[in-house]
Amino acid sequence: MHNSPGKTYKPLLDIRAPQKIRLFHLASWKHWYILLLSDISALAIAWQFARYLNKFYSPIPPQLVWWVWLGIPSPFWIFAAITLLFFAYSGLYNDSTSKAQNYVRTGQLVSIVYLLSLVIVYFYDPKLDPPRSLFFTAWFGSVGSIISLRLLLALVVPQFKQTTVPVFIIAPAGRLNKLAEIVRRRGSSNSLRRVRYKVVGAALATTANSPATLKAIIKSGAKQVLAETLPQTKLASTLYWRLRRSGICLRLIPSSLEILHRRGASEVFAGLPTLRVETSLLVGWDYRLKRWIDFFGALFGIIILSPLFVGVAIAIKISSPGSIFFRQERVGLHGKIFKVWKFRTMVANAAKLQAKLEAQNKTKDGIMFKVERDPRIIPIGHFLRRTSIDELPQLFNVLLGQMSLVGPRPLPLRDVKRFDEWHHIRHRVLPGITGMWQISGRSDIEDFDDAARLDLYYIDHWSLNLDLDILVETVRIVLFGKGAY
Repeated sequence: MHNSPGKTYKPLLDIRAPQKIRLFHLASWKHWYILLLSDISALAIAWQFARYLNKFYSPIPPQLVWWVWLGIPSPFWIFAAITLLFFAYSGLYNDSTSKAQNYVRTGQLVSIVYLLSLVIVYFYDPKLDPPRSLFFTAWFGSVGSIISLRLLLALVVPQFKQTTVPVFIIAPAGRLNKLAEIVRRRGSSNSLRRVRYKVVGAALATTANSPATLKAIIKSGAKQVLAETLPQTKLASTLYWRLRRSGICLRLIPSSLEILHRRGASEVFAGLPTLRVETSLLVGWDYRLKRWIDFFGALFGIIILSPLFVGVAIAIKISSPGSIFFRQERVGLHGKIFKVWKFRTMVANAAKLQAKLEAQNKTKDGIMFKVERDPRIIPIGHFLRRTSIDELPQLFNVLLGQMSLVGPRPLPLRDVKRFDEWHHIRHRVLPGITGMWQISGRSDIEDFDDAARLDLYYIDHWSLNLDLDILVETVRIVLFGKGAY
């Protein structure tokens, strides 16, 4: 490009160049600070415990102790610094929930640091023999303590964190009002996460890449952009890079195909840009581990909660005549019908009375039956449903292999008869005691299509880490009684 006479040439910036340099791009520095302190504390606890046990065996070789600070030798500080750098590089201190709560990734990175240390020590001095008792205790202790403290933070910290996030919506004309309504309704009622969403602007999807839309987004003060059905352009990431320069987060509502794309690794194949989607090295072991966690988790839960079971049984007997448990036919894996166990929260003839209450059903499509002030609920039933204690007997269903701890909720035959064809995809996996739509709105979700999309998201994105994240969120929901009638 040449300068025009009498005009000052202003060079065009690379699309990736930021408008200003940021040391950390975080919604809250406190989030980063708390996670960092948690990880340092976890590593210190693991190392001090390992040193305590190791003093009964053999000490750390003097050649590896270059200094001692705060009573802890130099190897710890080196391990800690490298581990924290790995965490930061992997995005584990981001304000993004999905990255910061990647518990499996934290364990993997800690293990990588410890395994690398073996190689480094060998090349440093092949004759050195670090105490195995210290090494393995510190290794497994570090993994366990870091994951445990992060789980605890995920459970507790959001209760004290109040944030309002301005959101700009980009979608086709027929979806703009619907998405805006969903964001307003669920954002304003999402007191559990202490995050509220405020719609500050909107634009049509066809104008997503126009300068006018970008100007409107920046002028609105939006921190996040929620987009659906973006138009195809020569450079698909144009909007992303433009928003990134301004520090604005882009959230895309994906199709199933786009979700599959995200599992792929970018790779040029025969001169063509492709996404390689392949299985892991230990194929199938993640699912086997899930089933082991299901079995032993359910067994442990039944043993630990047995006093609670007895107390609830007595309360139900006092509160209302009838049986303690309620068994109902539900649709499970591949459409197989089984009987789910629950503590009884309604009068004995509740099923017969339901027909009279159908007109009060809150769900718009009529698939799920939800009545906010259900007259069939017995006095103790309100407490049991609000705290989800009535669902705990399903641990027996998990032991029998009929259910998992995490998965799409099994629904009654009445509901399944009203399904559209695509809804049945959720039956391709084991149903669960809790799932994506239990932690994403529960009774606030009035359209089953929204619940079904969350189930499909879970299936497409499934990982052990996602299961763990759902379990933690479920515990928090149960403790604070959000979204159940």
